[in-house]
Amino acid sequence: MITLEELYKLYKKCGSLTTDSRKITPGCMFFALKGERFDGNDFALEALEKGAKCAIVDRASLDAASPGDGKGSCILVENALTTLQILAHHHRTHFDMPMLAITGTNGKTTTKELINAVLSQKYKTTATEGNLNNHIGVPLTLMEINEKTEIAIIEMGANAPGEIASLIKIAEPTCGIVTNVGKAHLQGFGSFEGVKRTKGELYDYLRQIGGPIFYNEESEDLKTMLANRPGVVLRGYGSARYEVSLVGKEEDSPYLSLKVYDQIIDTNLIGAYNVENVLAAIAIGEYFEVPFTNICKAIESYSPTNHRSQMLQTAHNTLIMDAYNANPTSMRASLDNFMQLPLERKWVILGDMLELGEASLEEHKKIVEFLQQQRSIEKIVLVGLEFTKAAAELRPDRTQLFANVEQLKKHFEKQRPEGISAFIKGSNSIRLSLLEEVL
Repeated sequence: MITLEELYKLYKKCGSLTTDSRKITPGCMFFALKGERFDGNDFALEALEKGAKCAIVDRASLDAASPGDGKGSCILVENALTTLQILAHHHRTHFDMPMLAITGTNGKTTTKELINAVLSQKYKTTATEGNLNNHIGVPLTLMEINEKTEIAIIEMGANAPGEIASLIKIAEPTCGIVTNVGKAHLQGFGSFEGVKRTKGELYDYLRQIGGPIFYNEESEDLKTMLANRPGVVLRGYGSARYEVSLVGKEEDSPYLSLKVYDQIIDTNLIGAYNVENVLAAIAIGEYFEVPFTNICKAIESYSPTNHRSQMLQTAHNTLIMDAYNANPTSMRASLDNFMQLPLERKWVILGDMLELGEASLEEHKKIVEFLQQQRSIEKIVLVGLEFTKAAAELRPDRTQLFANVEQLKKHFEKQRPEGISAFIKGSNSIRLSLLEEVL
């Protein structure tokens, strides 16, 4: 089989790689990865036909396969995913630059995007695209680093113990931040303590190498985690340190506007819970000596995408679409914020919070109980089996239940509300983002 050095030389000749046969560019390297619903090996020959220089496969029958006519060839390895991870780590070792790792329960992607916007004011950055933060996304991001990169920003997600440590071995960050810790993926982590131990794997690594840790010094959970790790290098941030106060852009504006020191920063973010994300970006920008005026400019210029607290104005309604992810911590914070927004005719449309294990029913009941106390909500719409179970026990009023988003879409196609302000949130796989089409 091919050696690591041989593979890396081949990659350098290719200049790029992909795991998606639909995104083949001439001369690229294609990695045939296996997923739950696909096997990249099935598309290896197609990738070569489209112009890939080589296809890294782990199916023995493809070893000698070739489309002919001078097209590329298949290269057999024991495991294509492991090979990608090893290659990415090897590539990373060729660069000596600051590499910031970002993990946490909530706010990872927004914080990463804000930090990237801030650091890009002064440096050439390479950052995780979207939320490609897992065992595949991290290696792919690392492979995007090149000679022009001055700072790399790597988002790391985890669903189970040990996963952050595994990503750290691949990326070898030089500094890092845990945005916060909360109740998410409890089915994989086992408990909230399991969440803290796994996110703390970043602290353990940075303590070992002496790399700086950026942390919200107003988070009791983070402070406790750090107190149990003496010798860490800390860079704190928080509302008190930055003399933060909230101000309003206009009376009817839902967007976050805050004063930091004496500077007002008008953001395109919805929700006071984004203050800690903004302050994280400021702290990291200051550490890397980005001028404060440039930091503020970058934060004001950033607009969220991918249905993360996006305000959408349709022809009929106002939607606050936050349908990319959901857990008890983020759900409650988002609802608290929605209740404070200066909006008329408030509707709440929530989808199940998944991967909560044995805590699922209780956590969904807490959300339903909270909603029942909010008399200013005109209508509550709950989607999914978990919310259905919770509502069956509590029998809330003003509430409609739907098993899935397809049922809800059909309902709205027949009876679309008009003139409402709807907050929409749920786990990504519930697919509440589809409601934009019918609302």
